[in-house]
Amino acid sequence: MKNFVVKTIANAAALAVAIWLLKGITLSGENTVRKVLTLILVALVFGVVNFIVKPVVKLLSFPLFILTLGLITLVINALMLLLTSWIAKELGLAFHVDGFWNALVGGVIIAIVAWAMHVILPDEKD
Repeated sequence: MKNFVVKTIANAAALAVAIWLLKGITLSGENTVRKVLTLILVALVFGVVNFIVKPVVKLLSFPLFILTLGLITLVINALMLLLTSWIAKELGLAFHVDGFWNALVGGVIIAIVAWAMHVILPDEKD
């Protein structure tokens, strides 16, 4: 359970940095509390998408992974961010990613920040 909370916090922080840095990724709300709640819910959705969908996509794209020497992972991360945006819209959450290029850069930002957060935050193995 602790690992799940740590990963959600890391995802929320990574999403917050991407929202802060890119104009094409937006999070809106009436007040700060509403924005934080929306951010946490989007981080949960992002975690579920990465847990369920991403392994299947990576398995199916394995030949492209070899062919592109792993660069297809950037595209997969962008697609997972776009899928998260679509699911958030369907759930009524005020989170939106505007286009593939914003998703691609956002995916890179999220990967770097999430990695840094996982280094900083403890997990169950510690």
